[in-house]
Amino acid sequence: MNPVEKSNKLDNVCYDIRGPVMDEANRMCAQGKEVLKLNIGNPAPFGFRAPDEIIDEMQKNLVVSEGYSDSKGIISAREAIVEYDRSKNIPNVTVDDVYTGNGVSELITLSMNGLLNDGDEMLVPAPDYPLWTASVTLSGGKAVHYVCDEKSNWYPDIEDIRSKINPRTKGIVIINPNNPTGALYPDDILKQIVDLAKENNMLIFADEIYDRLVMDGKKHTSIATVAGDYPVVTFNGLSKSHLIAGFRAGWMSISGDKSWIKGYIEGVNLLSSMRLCSNVQAQSIIPKALELVHSSDEMIAPGGRIYEQRKIICDAIDDIPGLEAVKPEAAFYIFPKMDIKKFNIKDDERFALDLLKEKHVLITHGRGFHMDSPDHFRIVFLPEAKVLTECMARFKEFFASYIQE
Repeated sequence: MNPVEKSNKLDNVCYDIRGPVMDEANRMCAQGKEVLKLNIGNPAPFGFRAPDEIIDEMQKNLVVSEGYSDSKGIISAREAIVEYDRSKNIPNVTVDDVYTGNGVSELITLSMNGLLNDGDEMLVPAPDYPLWTASVTLSGGKAVHYVCDEKSNWYPDIEDIRSKINPRTKGIVIINPNNPTGALYPDDILKQIVDLAKENNMLIFADEIYDRLVMDGKKHTSIATVAGDYPVVTFNGLSKSHLIAGFRAGWMSISGDKSWIKGYIEGVNLLSSMRLCSNVQAQSIIPKALELVHSSDEMIAPGGRIYEQRKIICDAIDDIPGLEAVKPEAAFYIFPKMDIKKFNIKDDERFALDLLKEKHVLITHGRGFHMDSPDHFRIVFLPEAKVLTECMARFKEFFASYIQE
């Protein structure tokens, strides 16, 4: 029999957050070896728990959530999302402009499928959350990566974006707050991106899932607020801020003047209807969760778990020769840079495997986020302080003698 191969549409798709290094970690765990995991932003395994009110709301609504909902979602959830968007000063969003999803991931793919024809281009940040590049590719498009400049706090390089726009460019993706860097973009950067979008007829896609996890007294500005009447597709959800990643409760809002994008909206409506609806039980908790919009404030304030765990990581990186990192202002990720010459790094996946096998610490290598050079990796600082302290001690031992062969 002829072997059955994967689709060639997957040739340029990667998701190394759960890739070969993760596979090796799973093999080690199956052999009874302990692996300290700093690779996935999933709060529950690290002892974070959702507010009791959300769990109670889920239980209360189980019996009335047995059937399909409207393809866009139940009215109460969409009304709550509209009110949340208003609180963020996102203009011109009605319940008809809101789509609930099985997490944001599903909606990212849907949004790209509804827009791109074969060969169309989408500007995507580098580093990026890799699902964006994958979704563009699987939709027949080409992801063109623009530079986020580490020397400028990982902010998007406006001139690099400008240089990569051409007649096939259909839109631009903004991940703010950023995964994997933890960067928070200032208003002037957002305005320049909006201006470029207007000049070049590009639709803006804004991934803002971490907007409620901003530290140091900083405030998040939604790019849709800056854009005003210009249409923006904004993605958000409860996975991170409300610590319920497994519930898969996300949404997408289309704001601004939608007369220009009626055809696109028709496509999104069709795709939304085809998958029937998102999980109705998860939809049912959205109104209560958005009443508890400040439930994560304590953990990101001084003395809170996320705030203090970030400090452990930042201080430890500063103490390891050959490593440096921009301090993240949001989310729970940091993206350190390695001295390539000092450690002779040529293959960052190989580095990640070496670290895993020698020190039993699991991270995600930087090229999994579409970085050109092999000199970065992502750390998730969700584990408890004592675990992070142990991890960083192992890092220090590892880098004290590591030279990649």
